[in-house]
Amino acid sequence: MSNKENDAQKYLDMDLLRFTTAGSVDDGKSTLIGRLLYDSKSIFDDRMEAIEESSKKKGDEYTNLALLTDGLSAEREQGITIDVAYRYFSTPERKFIIADTPGHVQYTRNMVTGASTANLAVILVDARNGVIEQTCRHAFIASLLQIKHIVLCVNKMDLVDYSEEQFDKIKKEFKTFSSKLDVPEIHYIPISALYGDNVVEESDNMPWYKGSTLLYTLENVQVSGDYDHVDSRFPVQWVTRPQSTEYPDYRGYAGQIAGGVFKPGDEIIALPSGFTSEIKEIHTFENEEEEAFAPMSVTMTLENDIDISRGDMIAKPDNQPTVGQDIDMMVCWLNKEPLNPNGKYAIKHTTQDARCIIKEVKYKVNINTLHRVEGDKEIGLNDIGRIKIRTTKPLFYDSYKRNRRTGSIIIIDEYTHETVGAGMIL
Repeated sequence: MSNKENDAQKYLDMDLLRFTTAGSVDDGKSTLIGRLLYDSKSIFDDRMEAIEESSKKKGDEYTNLALLTDGLSAEREQGITIDVAYRYFSTPERKFIIADTPGHVQYTRNMVTGASTANLAVILVDARNGVIEQTCRHAFIASLLQIKHIVLCVNKMDLVDYSEEQFDKIKKEFKTFSSKLDVPEIHYIPISALYGDNVVEESDNMPWYKGSTLLYTLENVQVSGDYDHVDSRFPVQWVTRPQSTEYPDYRGYAGQIAGGVFKPGDEIIALPSGFTSEIKEIHTFENEEEEAFAPMSVTMTLENDIDISRGDMIAKPDNQPTVGQDIDMMVCWLNKEPLNPNGKYAIKHTTQDARCIIKEVKYKVNINTLHRVEGDKEIGLNDIGRIKIRTTKPLFYDSYKRNRRTGSIIIIDEYTHETVGAGMIL
């Protein structure tokens, strides 16, 4: 293998971290990402020259790094983030996918979209304002979406004279609020995205801070244990039958492993049929594997042919998912039209398509206080509430807390085909 091929293979094998940024308007999310990209040498020279030129035209006194992520013309005009912007970069330690999400209340649904696949959330707080309503909202959504790592970046420390007292005050405020949340690991970092303090390089302006920089934290946070490696779940996405002269009788089951570990020789059960078999071989695009685990995409072959099709679930006989049609879940509503009690919707769950009826709206959540609002049953755009649905066929699921893949449901309007809700099974 040549050096070039070797480097390419190393890059492909490198660990990947998906993280989302959140915070209120003007907290500096886009500037922070721009600073990360710039200081980690992830921007081409011609792109940087274009940003410098745009900054001059706008009359900025400095190169506006936020322009690296604000891609929509409306975002550049208003200086705010509207849509979710995905950015990719890497360091020698790790590859990263960033979802830069909006801070405005009316774009909460965009934050839900960006956070749904994230391993970690970077929540920004303006050092002058401290913990505000949007900080609590974003932390609650991160907790609800089972993001297990939060980095609270207290930004704009340059505007409070790099005050340790102000940082400690904000840290204490957030600790009090976050004690009600289900987040195992929270890091606190004082930064200035504009000047790069504690983003990639350690800050000389805050000698009192003894912790890691943001990039070091992102490079070293452990996320491999966040996947469910106990409950073996393999939603079948595709049945492969090449029917070629080389493989005349080949029948493989392809998809992405949602949980647990599978090995050749393991006994499995196919749902809903209940037929059992043993795994014969496990293949990826390039190799035959000795074992496979989440989130690998693989094709399995079995010792004997049993009736399995798209939407079925392969599991272990002694550890099966819940099978049911009456499902309790939390829902983030993403559509301008409010949820219709007793309404009928299409749903997607793993690789299954089905329909459902809303049986009951139990309560709505006040995102700022985390209290249940029992009397108000109307769930509108950006609201979060608890509902019960009845599906047209059984789903094979786990709680969202246990497995984000098998515990999530997308709710779709049958007529417009818009995604209207994101559900997390309880």
